[in-house]
Amino acid sequence: MTDFEALYERYAPHVRRFALFLAGDPSLADDITSETFVRAWTTPGKIRQETVKAYLFTIARNLYHDSLHRSRRLAALHDDIRDNKADAQKRAEDFSELKFVLAEMQRLPEIDRAALLMRAQDQMSYEEISQALNLSLSAVKVKIHRARLKLMRSTRTRSAQSSRWEGP
Repeated sequence: MTDFEALYERYAPHVRRFALFLAGDPSLADDITSETFVRAWTTPGKIRQETVKAYLFTIARNLYHDSLHRSRRLAALHDDIRDNKADAQKRAEDFSELKFVLAEMQRLPEIDRAALLMRAQDQMSYEEISQALNLSLSAVKVKIHRARLKLMRSTRTRSAQSSRWEGP
């Protein structure tokens, strides 16, 4: 196995998850993940091992930005994904909650969303996030804290509203 194969096997799931939460679209996340590793492979020089994840996330984030610029020229398609399986009510509620949280994450500013995902999903240190996003350490901490608060408030508001609609 080559070094690049090992790099891909180790980091591809992390990059894809980051791209998925950043973009909110599985097919775009797949494209971003593939292109991230193509660019890492074709970049001259070696990647410093202590910054591999941050380096790959930076590439993925830049590709996401590129896709936003391209998508402004395209018409939006409405794609409703429905699970046609007969499931229990709990699974439907969990899915609804997940969709709500993902939608609320999309409402966060992109830089806040990226910082939160790097910290929560990939357990990156604040220093790594600071380096990847080119922000000060204190700015990263504030962005992550505020993003968490916004998501918590949204879910509490939604829970309070849904409990009002449910009767005894």
